[in-house]
Amino acid sequence: MTQRNGTAATVRRIGLRAAAVLATTALAAGCGAGDASEGAGPAPTPSADPKAALLAAVPTEQDPAFRFLLQDGADKFTGVLDPATEAMDLAVKQRNDDPKFTMDMTFRWIDEALWMRIKLTGLTDVPDSLRLPKRWMAMDRDKLKDESSIPAYQGADPGNTAAVIRTADTVEAKGDGTYTGLADLTDNADVQSTFDNVDLTALGEAGKRVPFTAVVGADGNLASLTLNVPAAGKQKAMKLITRYYDYGKAPKIAEPTGDQVQKAPALVYEMLNG
Repeated sequence: MTQRNGTAATVRRIGLRAAAVLATTALAAGCGAGDASEGAGPAPTPSADPKAALLAAVPTEQDPAFRFLLQDGADKFTGVLDPATEAMDLAVKQRNDDPKFTMDMTFRWIDEALWMRIKLTGLTDVPDSLRLPKRWMAMDRDKLKDESSIPAYQGADPGNTAAVIRTADTVEAKGDGTYTGLADLTDNADVQSTFDNVDLTALGEAGKRVPFTAVVGADGNLASLTLNVPAAGKQKAMKLITRYYDYGKAPKIAEPTGDQVQKAPALVYEMLNG
């Protein structure tokens, strides 16, 4: 499978677009504001080639379902991924300042089928034009102007950790399943699109040697990858964190049925199409 990464970046852009549409509509309507842990145990035996050993721990299509967390500065994405059925749940919380409200957005897709759910908090006297179903909303892809900007299954490594690790010239095994190295976030467009919240221009040469620490659990699976991005220009230092956990223990991702689901209203397509 050709892996086209940047799932979190795509959802961030959708969230910003959706929040902007909601904010504009809310202001026009005069609507005011209202009030993982990693498994312990003996670490895998270090390989003669630490980089190859670390890459071998990255989840693949043969792995069971697992939970994940992706943190890109202030943005945090959580979800479940099941490679066997090409299914994924992905959730993100988007905060808006004017007017103040919080939007919790969750996407679910199984193969080509796509659903989403949105919860708004903080808006009072919500007009009918802003009322959204509380149930899962089935999406009609034919009504989406740019399907390439809509989240889709992109492989078993939602944090794109393998691409990041491959940019490192060397990887060192520190023992206890811990590995360190220097990643080049400017190496290719695939890596850059994964971290579109990072100002690579401001980082300059520092963007080519970003320190990372990875941890492989006792089960041989990648548990975490943390990139320590230095401050540059107006951008503060930040951690880019990927965590994979609960391999084989994550809940099954099922198609919403019956009264759990309804067709998405026009407002949702307006939000997604921007």
